[in-house]
Amino acid sequence: MSKFNYLLFFIFGTLVFSCKKEIEPNPIMIDPEPIELPNSLAAVKWGEMTLKTMTKLAKTTPTYGSRALGYMGLTMYETVVNGSTKHISMATQLNDLPILPKPMRGTSYNYIIAMNAGQAFMLKKLFEYAEPERIIRIDSLETALFTAYKDNTKPEETDRSLAYGKSVAEAIFEWSKTDGGYQGYNRNFEATYSFPMGQSYWIPPLNGQVVSLYPLHPFWGKNRTFVPENSNIPIPDMLKYSRVNTSEYYKMMDDVYQKNIRLTQSEKEIAAWWGDDPTETFTPPGHSYSLANQVITNKNLDLFSVAETYARVGISVADAFINCWKAKFKYHCERPSTYIRSNINPSFIQFWPEPPFPAFYSGHSVQGASSATVLQALFGKNYAFTDNSHILREKDVFRNIEYKSRKFESFWQAAEESAMSRFYGGIHTKYDNEVGLAEGKKIGENVNKLNWRR
Repeated sequence: MSKFNYLLFFIFGTLVFSCKKEIEPNPIMIDPEPIELPNSLAAVKWGEMTLKTMTKLAKTTPTYGSRALGYMGLTMYETVVNGSTKHISMATQLNDLPILPKPMRGTSYNYIIAMNAGQAFMLKKLFEYAEPERIIRIDSLETALFTAYKDNTKPEETDRSLAYGKSVAEAIFEWSKTDGGYQGYNRNFEATYSFPMGQSYWIPPLNGQVVSLYPLHPFWGKNRTFVPENSNIPIPDMLKYSRVNTSEYYKMMDDVYQKNIRLTQSEKEIAAWWGDDPTETFTPPGHSYSLANQVITNKNLDLFSVAETYARVGISVADAFINCWKAKFKYHCERPSTYIRSNINPSFIQFWPEPPFPAFYSGHSVQGASSATVLQALFGKNYAFTDNSHILREKDVFRNIEYKSRKFESFWQAAEESAMSRFYGGIHTKYDNEVGLAEGKKIGENVNKLNWRR
């Protein structure tokens, strides 16, 4: 076995996540370019490493995690895009993103080496607060991939590719510093936030996911979106507050109560599968990135199409959380648990722990719908797949839940189940979910409207 093949065997044999091959019922909508398969698999290794770095990482939140995925996907795309004859850079298409470094004309580049350098640089910058062992894993992957691919590249081309990949990543990282979310992990809970007073307003839970007197990233909605059009989506209306038991507001809260006292085992498993508490998994937007990972693994895609997939999903979930937080902290809407205990049953405890931010509208729903919208644009509306994101998790003994893979007939079906999981958990109304799905679709469609192809 050659040194190159041995290294590839080591990389893809020890770092790859297990993922069962799915039968694709519809032809892929991406028109692949000719590929060498190891190139695209190397990109998948960085997708997996990104999620591995985020998993159970202290101080990482759904908001900051979504932002990180946006920059990781974009960086992967921009470090390889100039090697494609079909793809177009996002420079000048995204909010305030300047022209990025370009390859020198008349010279050759190894774009897998450029991508490798860019991903390692960006991942360490975005998660600079990670424990040393996580940084060591990042460095190890970078070294293993570089060693594998440099043997087939001339020394001067190798050096040029390394410098190019890092320069693109550095430029994107500098741009990221101005978006409003830079180093957001240092200010997860804002002590300066002033709570509105009155009926219907959210208050921090005493028995929620996090013990905090302050909400998570209350100013996140002011951050710069990636896609200009996503900045201009109007904040949707929420239902008018009422304590009258014939009102729509009361009925939607009572609906949560009635479901939570009659949950089936299947519904409990759905609530747990999509929970993605940052202390246990890679956050809810990480789940969307995980779905992209699994689909890419099952497809024979070229490097550029893989990078495009990560970029679209990352950007979509990042913008979804920004727009969602605009609504959350405009209305500062209470969670069902508070209303139910005040108006229906004072001893009510919802099935799933309440997150540390207001309710309307659902973050799970909007990010799930935005990522589903971009994935179905790439792979088709009827792409059937199995989600294996949590099959290695230990059983939840307290709730008697095992984490078993889940099958879906489409990306949208998965998004709808993700949304419904919050209703089963007792932390969102169906109205929260319906609005979130509708808003996520708008966000994903704006990502799809960007000029990705010539």
